[in-house]
Amino acid sequence: MDNGLVLRSFTAQRRAVPRLGARAAAAAARLVPFAPAREPWPRSGAASFESDVLAGLAQPQKAIPSTWLYDHRGSELFEQITRVHEYYPTRNELQILRSCAREISDAAGPRAVVIELGSGSSRKTRLLLDALDTPQAYLPIDISEQFLRESVAELPSLYAGLRVLPIVGDFARIETLPELAVLRAADSDPGRRVVFFPGSTIGNFTPDAAVALLRRIRRWAGPDALLIVGADSTQDPAALIPAYDDREGVTAEFNLNLLVRINRELMADFDLDAFRHEARFDAQHRRVEMHLVISRAQQVSMLGRSFHFRAGESIHTENSYKYSLPAFQQLAARGGWAHAQRWIDAQARFVVHVLEPIAGARACATDVRLMARDAL
Repeated sequence: MDNGLVLRSFTAQRRAVPRLGARAAAAAARLVPFAPAREPWPRSGAASFESDVLAGLAQPQKAIPSTWLYDHRGSELFEQITRVHEYYPTRNELQILRSCAREISDAAGPRAVVIELGSGSSRKTRLLLDALDTPQAYLPIDISEQFLRESVAELPSLYAGLRVLPIVGDFARIETLPELAVLRAADSDPGRRVVFFPGSTIGNFTPDAAVALLRRIRRWAGPDALLIVGADSTQDPAALIPAYDDREGVTAEFNLNLLVRINRELMADFDLDAFRHEARFDAQHRRVEMHLVISRAQQVSMLGRSFHFRAGESIHTENSYKYSLPAFQQLAARGGWAHAQRWIDAQARFVVHVLEPIAGARACATDVRLMARDAL
């Protein structure tokens, strides 16, 4: 196959089964109505938008978690970012997924339950659902309720028999998914759980936070899960800075929309014209940082509190860590996962990792961690 990809065979082979694609099976399947799986994921005070913003602006280096970039407008803008010329990650990941979807399907087996973390527009998910053998259910998890509903609304009509159970919440804080137990109880032959984590979203977490997230996923996904992670491996500032600061200014609008949201929802009085978007590459930590930099001193009021900004000060709004192949392998091992497969694009910029739980991962976590810290 002349597609410019580096392809390797799965190390673990699952039983051979007759294949029947999701859309091919639609005519014979029962149409399951679209319905939310539950009310929006409960948030503690510490996890709320208000608390995160107030705490973040009180730090010496002001910072707000990147989760809060994704209100409805932010989600729309990010979808536009994925289509700009400079933003290669989505383009390269889609190329890989088109080429390897069949092999991922073979590893997943029939009647898979797909859980997507940070589902966004679910554009990549359709490549996976098309390839899977009669998938049983799709559980997209996203922080933006309206955008989530809009993104998955037509899926039940495209994949008859597929249970679509959207969950509103921050996937990074999920400790358990009751929906999985309900699906297991309702089906005598449940398929494999396939956790889909594309878009290099794992890079938004510090390495230690990413390890903690991987361990939580392993606990609730179970010992037979398959974890598909898209990760950016580029560490060339000449490619990275334009990707996070495109000429059309879409990324700048996306970043500045955070202040628009804070003004609207938290009754703040940020002077938006005083801030500009800035992308930086931190070579030491191998990450791209997004900042909102203020051009002049400003006093901002919010919910009865005041925050002083000096000219040139910034709000740190996002990290995007970039992992070499060895570094990601060790990160995954710290989190209790081992590689079953990986695909690399022709430019060696983006990697799709297919992971399986390590048996006895908890026992070996400490030893692996010591090796991993030097590689990250």
